[in-house]
Amino acid sequence: MTSPLVGPVLEAVGVVKGYRGGDGSTIRVLDGVDLTVAAGEMVAVVGASGSGKSTFLHVLGALERPDAGTVALGGQPTAGRSDEALAELRNRQVGFVFQFHHLLKEFSALENVMMPLRIADRPDAEARARALELLERVGLGARVHHRPSELSGGEQQRAAVARALALRAPVLLADEPSGNLDHQNAERLHDLLASLSADQGLGVVVVTHNRSLAARANRVLHLEDGRLQDAPPSAAGV
Repeated sequence: MTSPLVGPVLEAVGVVKGYRGGDGSTIRVLDGVDLTVAAGEMVAVVGASGSGKSTFLHVLGALERPDAGTVALGGQPTAGRSDEALAELRNRQVGFVFQFHHLLKEFSALENVMMPLRIADRPDAEARARALELLERVGLGARVHHRPSELSGGEQQRAAVARALALRAPVLLADEPSGNLDHQNAERLHDLLASLSADQGLGVVVVTHNRSLAARANRVLHLEDGRLQDAPPSAAGV
């Protein structure tokens, strides 16, 4: 049995990220950003559209490399790794939930949640048991054999959350997870994310414009002009 992680599950120090603009100049969207997330903590990142929130989430989850600064997942730095080694670290340490669920339409909810475990060469019985456990946890125990087209939008997104948790990653990153849902389904998803963070000790970072989701977080941070700072009450949900 592995020892529990001592220290933050996610840490970013001095992260810088820029892109080349149409005129050839560099547009810096992240300018020395720091963030530390503990196990069991939920952090909401808010800010105006185009402020770099999704870029920041991608850098935190090792989908993109920073131009400068460091990121560590589960105490393990992402820098200096090959693309293959970085993908392996990302798969072990991070689960992702996006605005659109990206479920495989030809497979059932159960098969979709089993997929990461099968890719990781886990025994089929283990994969099935874990997927059933998670689908029950997200309220889909009676819908495990339904394909995405047979699930509501909220159910599809909850299945996507279950899939993100399949490999027991200590970090969950969510990018506008309720942006495509009606109010009732959004609220149910918000409750689920908050309870998963508290009950399962996940470090959760969620990018959102939704005030209700931000209000459930332990901390709300505002990204503006490439910098991250504590958000005033009026900024939550911008």
